[in-house]
Amino acid sequence: MRSGCSALARIACAVSVALTANAARGEPRGVEPAPKANTDTSYGRLDGDLAVVLGAGLSIGPRAPRAALDLRLRYLDTVGIFVQYEDAPLVGAISDPRRVFATGVELRPLFIGRWLTGRESSNGRIDLAVDSIGLELGASFSQPTGASFPARPGVQAGLGIELPVLASATGPWIGLHGGVRWSDAAMSGEPLAGPSDRALFLNITLAWHQLFLAHAVDAGDRAPR
Repeated sequence: MRSGCSALARIACAVSVALTANAARGEPRGVEPAPKANTDTSYGRLDGDLAVVLGAGLSIGPRAPRAALDLRLRYLDTVGIFVQYEDAPLVGAISDPRRVFATGVELRPLFIGRWLTGRESSNGRIDLAVDSIGLELGASFSQPTGASFPARPGVQAGLGIELPVLASATGPWIGLHGGVRWSDAAMSGEPLAGPSDRALFLNITLAWHQLFLAHAVDAGDRAPR
């Protein structure tokens, strides 16, 4: 049997123990339980360990906006991967770069710490928005207008925050993800040819967040037979 858990698995185990302890608390026999207000300060994020986020909207950058698609997979709503695709309209397109494909990892460190220490504002939308603040780092391919995608990826770094329409982890959200992109040529110190080599961006999306129980911790900590 493997000894110990990974750091992320330890956090998941702590969450599981806390949930089990809360569920085990009962009322004294013969006493009618009093109505209780909703005290789920995770706002449904512990209904599953895997979150799938699919969004669509606009990417605002140099010269003209592009249509944007955004897909994200997150474990315990804390760490995950993302894929972004942006494309300028076919008619009258003056955006530069014309298309962008980016992928990478994101880290949202505030939720687990806040939830385990009981630090909440009692406003679900505020807590969910604060917990959604994350760091993003990945690779990007920016296609200049009139050219093809580069052979080598550039670098994308940014920040993200998401605003829930409802005070619930599952449901519609407004996503704001922005940062800066550098091409491989820009990272190598070559002269910049335009926004395709270095540019700021802001993606504004309307996304749906859905939680699933994937038993990721159970799968990783099972003892070999």
